[in-house]
Parts: sequence; structure tokens; C-alpha cells
Amino acid sequence: MVVKEFTVDLNQPLVFQVGHLEEHYQEWVHQPIVSKEGPRFFTNDTMEFLTRTKWWAVPVIWLPVVCWLFAKSIRMGHTIQEVILMALFGVFVWTFIEYALHRFLFHIETKSYWSNTAHYLIHGCHHKHPMDSLRLVFPPAGAAIICVPFWNVVAFFASPSTTPALFAGGLLGYVMYDCTHYYLHHGQPSKDPAKHLKRYHLSHHFRIQDKGFGITSSLWDAVFGTLPSSNIVAKLS
Repeated sequence: MVVKEFTVDLNQPLVFQVGHLEEHYQEWVHQPIVSKEGPRFFTNDTMEFLTRTKWWAVPVIWLPVVCWLFAKSIRMGHTIQEVILMALFGVFVWTFIEYALHRFLFHIETKSYWSNTAHYLIHGCHHKHPMDSLRLVFPPAGAAIICVPFWNVVAFFASPSTTPALFAGGLLGYVMYDCTHYYLHHGQPSKDPAKHLKRYHLSHHFRIQDKGFGITSSLWDAVFGTLPSSNIVAKLS
């Protein structure tokens, strides 16, 4: 695609190209290329490898951590019933975090070279190549780094014995989110609610990108008035 005097060469590593689109970046990134083969991001093979993640890596890596944290709260004196309630609360809080991140960070308007570059790495690449199966879930190395500030926030508000279970609930919510997100792109659900969620999410990609920010549910879209029109969603049946 030619924008002004700059051409994005899809056969070359993209990350350090897209920033040159400047104010035209948002228009470019929301014109999806539907292909199962994802683009190359970096010339460096190590950096390129770190951007690619199999979907099953998320549950394999993080579910043992979730179980260990639940067990930690139990060892510190909480009953199984209490831990279950804390886990459910953590999952519920995650659904809000999921919505807020998607709406206010992943879809932030950018124009400068470095802000465009950062946006493309965080979320723009997913809108440009929505069927890239190796860049649908968050790389574990990046998730581990982000876990640190989230843990500190939970620890600030919670007690030492409840922090592990509450954090584990949020982490479980994240695992559910990433696996659901992958399934909505690559699965073929035949029944609701999964079938509806797939239509709902694809409407966000291919119809109206400033609506439908929820992935695992439409709850917060309903609360904050960002539900897409039911007619738009129905057209993707």
C-alpha cells in the first residue's frame, strides 16, 4: 500500500517500517490481510522467535502457576471455599481489565513513528493480520514481566494470605481470555454462546473497530455503551 511517499513492503520485516506511515497508520492497520501466514517482524532471528507463540503454551505455562498460588493461600489458612470465591472475584476483575486494556490501550490513536511502532507490536499487528496463529496469544516472556506490577497492585490492596488466590484468579481469567481469543479466530463453533462470541469478535475486526472490545463476554461493552449493533453482528453469521 502506498501512503504519501512511503510504501510498506510486506515482504520485508514490518515493525520498523510501519512508523513511517505517521498519521495514515491507523487507516492502514485497520485494513486486514486475511492470511494464515504471518509477516516477519524483525531481521534478527532471536527477536523474531520471541514474537511467535503457540496457543497451547499459555495454559501449559500458566495453569501450574495458578494452581500453585491457590495452594499457597490454602497453606496460609484459607479454606477451599474461600479460595474459590477469591478466584471467581479475580476472574471477574480480569474481565474488566481485558475490556479496559483493549479499549483504551490497544486502540489508542497514534501518529508518531515510535508510537505507531509500539502500537503495531502491542495490537496493530493482530488487526492487520488477524489470522496469524502464532501472534494471537501473548508471549510468555512478556506476560511474566507484566505480572510483576499486577502482583504488586494486588498485594497493595489485599492481605499476604489472600494475594496469591486473588492474583491466581486474575491469571486464570487471562488464560481463559487468551485461549478463547484463539478459538474465536481459528475454531468453528456451531452453538451459542461460542458461535455468538465469534460473530461478535469478528464484527470488531471486519465491521466496526471502535465497538465490541470484550473478548470473553460483552458485559463491559453493555455497561459502557460500546456494544456493536445487533444487525452488524448478525451479518457475520
